[in-house]
Amino acid sequence: MTLSLFAILSAVTLVSAFIQGALGIGFALIVAPVVGILQPDLLPVTLLLLMLPLNLHVAWRERSAVDWSGAKWISLGRFAGTFAGVWLLAALSSQQLDLAVGWFTVIAAAAALFAPPFAPGRPSALGVGLFTGVTETATGIGGPPLALLYQHAKGPILRATVAVCFFVGEIMSLVILAIAGRIGADQLLAGLYLAPAVLLGSALSRLTHDHIRGRGLRLGVLIFALASGAFLIVR
Repeated sequence: MTLSLFAILSAVTLVSAFIQGALGIGFALIVAPVVGILQPDLLPVTLLLLMLPLNLHVAWRERSAVDWSGAKWISLGRFAGTFAGVWLLAALSSQQLDLAVGWFTVIAAAAALFAPPFAPGRPSALGVGLFTGVTETATGIGGPPLALLYQHAKGPILRATVAVCFFVGEIMSLVILAIAGRIGADQLLAGLYLAPAVLLGSALSRLTHDHIRGRGLRLGVLIFALASGAFLIVR
């Protein structure tokens, strides 16, 4: 990793960790397309590693607001989807993975922008968990379906429940990817180098998460994600 690449990825990681810590969504939507453009071989492992401390911090910070029933069914679906995600990752070339990251980003962001609301329930939680398992294991992106599921919940419930589901799911994905031999030293080192940016961004979000209502900022995140995903598709 060159110094300029490290500086760019650190800045993007810090801002993304702050946004996810404040809103409950945004980290992977921003980081995955940028990494896909600049250093695609780091996906999805480095992204999954970076999200572990971020989501652990958010889940612990607002642990009293977690919807444990929803988290349980999401995690069950997530486990099944993880295996399909590993298969998809193995089946795609580097160029095809770029396209997959781009399309998953665009589709997920568009869904988060335009999909009608629906109330969380057992079938929807299982379905969202399954879809998240596939997309996050293959590309590192899984937030928008979870955010859609809880889009009308109070901020602490959304942030805490999504963080718990992410944390459990990321461990699942990393274990399966390790068994499949898909984790390399470069990905681990990149996660180590960028970890301070995650911790700083997450810590800063603690100062603001109670004051950010998030509509305008969330809209900006999703528009950025649409643009980044579109760039990966057409480049």
